[in-house]
Amino acid sequence: MMTNQTAATRVPAAAERARLKDGVHIEYSPRRVRAYFDKQPIADSRRVLLVFESKRPPVYWFPIADVLMDLLAQKEQTAAGPTGTVRWHSTATGKMVDNLAWSYAEPTGDLAPLENHIAFYWNAIDAWYEEDEEVFVHPRDPYTRVDTVHSSSRVRVEVDGETIAETNRPVLLFETGLPTRYYIPKLDVRMDLLESTDTVTHCPYKGDASYWDLRVGDKTYKDFVWAYRRPIPEIPKIENLACFYNEKVDLYVEGELQERPSTPFS
Repeated sequence: MMTNQTAATRVPAAAERARLKDGVHIEYSPRRVRAYFDKQPIADSRRVLLVFESKRPPVYWFPIADVLMDLLAQKEQTAAGPTGTVRWHSTATGKMVDNLAWSYAEPTGDLAPLENHIAFYWNAIDAWYEEDEEVFVHPRDPYTRVDTVHSSSRVRVEVDGETIAETNRPVLLFETGLPTRYYIPKLDVRMDLLESTDTVTHCPYKGDASYWDLRVGDKTYKDFVWAYRRPIPEIPKIENLACFYNEKVDLYVEGELQERPSTPFS
């Protein structure tokens, strides 16, 4: 049962906690990483640095010895900050990209290990691989964990006072730093209130999500419900189940209204 807590004693929710990697955090990745560009691996390394800056997703930094530097040319150097930033463009004969990579001219302090390393803009690369598996969106954060469990908790979703979904067989998804997500069988969802959209989003930990708009009375809530129709093999339990943003609905678990979390999805 939820209890009231004073501001001084309140335990913060996982989504509110500071990340483990505040500021700058650099570590070696134990995985071989390859970046394919213009039909060839422009970078291939077993010595990649995984770099976290300002609570952003991690970035691969390659030793320049493991990069085909003859496919790169310096575009510009800016003096912003103590390190200076060098931007690179491609010189490949088959494909030209204006902003392909960046590096630091004279990295110092916490960034000193990045000397003689280079990073590529994710979307400028044709394909990324960790070992022999392709990865999407951004490098997988080794400190992010995703678990799914079957539950018999009674879950009810309400929007504007109307019940949109109700089930006692949800699949609960726990993801580091985010609120619990409740995935609900479609037979327990008012699918007559949902209209499929063309929106697709991508998650490196779960796969590609498809969306529905929700219509309640004369209101339409854009891309309000989602499902992973073909999740990655590590997350099979949520396949084709519907999920709602806790941040935007009245969510009841065992009859108790849950607090709406504050997240980037609010």
